[in-house]
Amino acid sequence: MPQSADRNRRVTLTTYPKGEPSPDVLRLETGAVPTPGEGQMLLRTEWLSLDPYMRVRMYETDSYMPSVKLGEVMVGGTISRVEISSHPDYVKGDLVQAYSGWQDYALSDGSDVMIKLPQDARHPSWFLGALGMPGFTAWYALTHLGKPKAGETFAVAAATGAVGQIIGQLAKRQGCGVVGIAGGARKCAYATGELGFDACVDHHAPGFPEQLAAACPKGIDIYMENVGGAVLDAVRPLFNNGARISICGLIAHYSGGGMDGADRLPAMLSETLFKRLKIEGFIIFDHYPAYYSGFVSEMTALIDSDEIKVREDLVGSLEAAPQGLIDLLHGGNFGKVVVKVA
Repeated sequence: MPQSADRNRRVTLTTYPKGEPSPDVLRLETGAVPTPGEGQMLLRTEWLSLDPYMRVRMYETDSYMPSVKLGEVMVGGTISRVEISSHPDYVKGDLVQAYSGWQDYALSDGSDVMIKLPQDARHPSWFLGALGMPGFTAWYALTHLGKPKAGETFAVAAATGAVGQIIGQLAKRQGCGVVGIAGGARKCAYATGELGFDACVDHHAPGFPEQLAAACPKGIDIYMENVGGAVLDAVRPLFNNGARISICGLIAHYSGGGMDGADRLPAMLSETLFKRLKIEGFIIFDHYPAYYSGFVSEMTALIDSDEIKVREDLVGSLEAAPQGLIDLLHGGNFGKVVVKVA
């Protein structure tokens, strides 16, 4: 169904899923395009971001952010164009990165707008990925938490995903040996052949823990955690004394999976004590005011000079977005997942 100038497609949450979500958890509805009032603007969605945190927003109880209420539009970052504006800071035609959610049109008073895109932005959708929240997550975790030193070993799971592909390349530029963990030989080949990682291990392969240990002969000094589960089980014994671990996600556990009944807490706490590990969880939205402008300036220059490569995984329509999210949660994506809405 193409986007219409007088109808608004909206994808709403129908139920709180127990376990892995199915496509019918999200429902496509069609209604009238809203009319902006004084101080508001009408935003038309061009690109929608799909991200693992969306599963957490489907919880019945709040987490680090409020859950989506039943019948509400599913949350999501967007690249949107201003169609009508009664807002003093925006005019018709402006492109903005906002949180308009899974719909064609949304009203905004500007409070949900993160940035106004440059007029000459070559790839607007990159402001949902490498120049947006995932790229900023990677940059902040490495720069402010990992604090890499040349010669150290850096490891990252979901190595070809939205965060992994960026942080691995940044760590390589800092002189680290970079080891990726990805699902499948094709992704691993991309990590080493295109992104410049020193090694990449397939977590689906038999003997994965042994292969990972062989790829990290000097142990692991910095680890970016966004998966958990069996991947963390394989990584944990390899931490060196003083290793720094940044936690931005635990996708293996979001739907209640990734556990086999074993109590891993005592082992993790022992490792933390004996090896003097520094473990920090962070929510990147806390750090936008202080650091985002510096990040986007630095990252834009690196992308423009082809020092950082960017890969997107395109979902072709809003109707296909629910299945796109399910595929992402199962590791089916290859790059940053974006939905072409308009």
